[in-house]
Amino acid sequence: MTETTVRSAWPPLLIAIALEVTATLSLRAAEGFAHPFWLIPVVVGYSGSLWLLSVVLDRGMPVGVAYGIWSAIGVVLTAVMGTVLFGEFLGTVQIIGIGAIVVGVLLVELGSHPRERSPEAAA
Repeated sequence: MTETTVRSAWPPLLIAIALEVTATLSLRAAEGFAHPFWLIPVVVGYSGSLWLLSVVLDRGMPVGVAYGIWSAIGVVLTAVMGTVLFGEFLGTVQIIGIGAIVVGVLLVELGSHPRERSPEAAA
């Protein structure tokens, strides 16, 4: 996997995250079937997000990295936007948990790039 391959996977990954967050927030806004209009972005958002995630994998990003980033950023954005849009409460423990998710994804991402050996070390 080359750096250009992974880099080209980032735009669809970011759009997939945005669609997934939009779908989840729309699911909350639908309040079951009380507001069925919101079910349209739910279906479109989740379908589009999963399709784009498959594009990301096809472009060479490892599945653990892609899914970790997709799900973790989705959780963080959904929690923050749930607070902003719906007045949901984020307590101290939840905020610490969100921080742990971010740190975990960073570690998965950093661990997915093997160190390249210097020419001197290879000799």
